[in-house]
Amino acid sequence: MCPELGRGIPLRSGSRPRFARAPDAPIPQTLRYHGGVVRKTTPLTAGVSELLVLGLLAQREMYGYELAKAVQAVTRREIRLGEGLLYPLLHGLELQKLLRSRRVTVSGRPRIYYRTTAVGRRRLTKLAGQWRRASAAVDSALGGRAYA
Repeated sequence: MCPELGRGIPLRSGSRPRFARAPDAPIPQTLRYHGGVVRKTTPLTAGVSELLVLGLLAQREMYGYELAKAVQAVTRREIRLGEGLLYPLLHGLELQKLLRSRRVTVSGRPRIYYRTTAVGRRRLTKLAGQWRRASAAVDSALGGRAYA
């Protein structure tokens, strides 16, 4: 049995047994390391990243590093999108046709600028509405008081 995965099913025999997750065992959440602290990535935080990226790129075209700095600036350094999260997110949004990119050479180095498409702006409108409703619900549950 593998304690991290719950009840296990041996995959192969040998000196070191390997286990697959049993169908009814809980699936471990993905963990990310952030500043030496292990933090869980949740659907909520993943949605916030998409919302921020689409919102900033709807205002103006930016390249990846510039976008990462803009996220830090507008969130007063509360949210940081590292390379391991930002670039896969940008590529995924581009594959979904939510973003469009163009390559520019600056000082002999390529730079990829991103901007939202019409589909991306519609997605932003939808996500912003969902965020406002969820935020209002949480605020209501907390009695309208600010917790910082």
